[in-house]
Amino acid sequence: MNIHHKKKFLSFLKFKRDFRKYGLEKARSYELILHWLNNRLSRNQFLVLSGILVGCTAGLAGVLLKTLVHNIHHFITTKVHFEYQILFYIIFPFLGIVLTVMIVMTIFKGQDRKGIGAILYEIAQNSSVVSSVKMYSQIVQSAVTVGLGGSAGLESPIAVTGAAIGSNYARTYRLSYKERTLLLAAGATAGIASAFNAPIAGIMFAFEILLTGVVFTDFIPLVVAAVCGSLLSRILLQEDVLFRFYTREAFNYRNLPYYFALGIVTGMYARYFVIISKRVEHFISGLKMSPLRKAMFGGAVLSMLCVLFPPLFGEGYDTVKAFTNGNTHTIIENSFFRYFEIRNFTIIIFLVLVLLLKAFATSFTIFSGGNGGNFAPSLFAGGTVGYLFAIICQQLGFEEVPVTNLVLVGMAGAMSGVMYAPLTAIFLIAESSFGYDLFIPLMIVAIISYLIAKWFSPISPELKSLADQGKIFTDKHDNNLLFSLKTEDFIDRYSQVIHENAPITDLFELVKNGTKNIFAVVDDGKILRGILTLDDIRPYLFSSEEISATIIQIMKAPPAVVHPENKPLEILQMFDDTGVWNLPVVNDRNVFIGFISKSTILTSYRQLLKEYSD
Repeated sequence: MNIHHKKKFLSFLKFKRDFRKYGLEKARSYELILHWLNNRLSRNQFLVLSGILVGCTAGLAGVLLKTLVHNIHHFITTKVHFEYQILFYIIFPFLGIVLTVMIVMTIFKGQDRKGIGAILYEIAQNSSVVSSVKMYSQIVQSAVTVGLGGSAGLESPIAVTGAAIGSNYARTYRLSYKERTLLLAAGATAGIASAFNAPIAGIMFAFEILLTGVVFTDFIPLVVAAVCGSLLSRILLQEDVLFRFYTREAFNYRNLPYYFALGIVTGMYARYFVIISKRVEHFISGLKMSPLRKAMFGGAVLSMLCVLFPPLFGEGYDTVKAFTNGNTHTIIENSFFRYFEIRNFTIIIFLVLVLLLKAFATSFTIFSGGNGGNFAPSLFAGGTVGYLFAIICQQLGFEEVPVTNLVLVGMAGAMSGVMYAPLTAIFLIAESSFGYDLFIPLMIVAIISYLIAKWFSPISPELKSLADQGKIFTDKHDNNLLFSLKTEDFIDRYSQVIHENAPITDLFELVKNGTKNIFAVVDDGKILRGILTLDDIRPYLFSSEEISATIIQIMKAPPAVVHPENKPLEILQMFDDTGVWNLPVVNDRNVFIGFISKSTILTSYRQLLKEYSD
């Protein structure tokens, strides 16, 4: 029996012992069965089984969240009556954000880290270990936020929930980091697949966003998880809850100029959306308010926007479906624009304002304390851009404009530019509209929008700060490994030091009794004054004449100094620039801490590379 199987068997025996000791209150029988299967099945077989179980659980979580929000929407729109409709849009969006913050503060003790960035951080910095609280906290928070009208999407919370389910499943059965990361991604994949009933889009989401910089060859668990999540969505969700579009035109190559132009337009709008999002985030984070006051402020802004433009209320999928069904007038009837004569010019002005304010509505929803993501907002905005573009083309005299197709591919374009995920966007719209013959226009629009976004910023602005700090993986695999290393682990705090005024005979004693080949020269306050190496003192060691030189005379300035906050990547660059193998480490007051060795970092890097490659 090899070491791997011995570990599995010992884990099984320990669980069996606990099961007998504590009974059913402390152990669950199905876990005993799974531990037994983990011991009996091969690694690939158990991962496939795990993908099915994680996929079903995450898919059920996605179905639950979509159903909750749908029922909340149905209740507040059909059961709660206001004498004046304006009160509806004033009360519920405000209430959604405030209640979410209160829930976070009271039930979840302020643990409100949310969004895809939080999962990427856990993958890179926490060995893919996600808090078990996230298996249900995201469902509760996003159901309240979006259900009551928050202008955000459910897909990011669903993905986080699925990731937490996969991570905690892997921890329960003591799987390795790579297997834990794989099941984390499988959970998120199933969540996205269940949200849209789009299994391929779920898989693309995992590869494009979650698994950036993670190298592995297993993908079958992702596939089976996506299939399970999608099937559960199809079986359990009502037709009006599903993200489905049945009306579209056949693809005509003569319409290619429309798609090329729309790709540019959606790319520029996506850039506008992310800029507004970052500025609102910066503005809200700079407010000297308590979290509850920020929620009240953001809720008030959102309510005002929803009063003026009702399409900003909630996810907005109904509005996009109205575009594809030709029911544009129903979009305006609850707004102040109903007092104007509804002409094409009126619709154009209304939709332009909706697009400009959608970025503000989503940003205030998320950053003032609500829980949601940019999936739905980017799809809503893209569909609106596509419809607006089609109307303008018609007004300019162009005939046979493919309105519905422009709405569909517009969604892919905006999502690609906002989320930096063109493949996810392409397959999502293709699967949701049964529009596989639209692959060419979908590719054109999504790729153009993505290239425009990458031209402005190579990394998604939403994740740029974390990437710059080395807290998440990027497509630079070498840097990912280096960022995983910690400078503190490489500092030799038992380095040999000598006082600057000490006699040179003390230095000889250090050489004689020590094992180091580099020494730090310090003053009374342990301030670093210089360094000495064996090469510097070798001429004096074997001299037969009386030595008159002092420590100060023979010491030299270090070619560079390292601070504890420097990253291993920066330190290796210092070694390359100076050509040495050891550098002193000092604090912000120049007090000597120890030496750091280039060979130590490279050895740890090689070991980490081996672990990631196995």
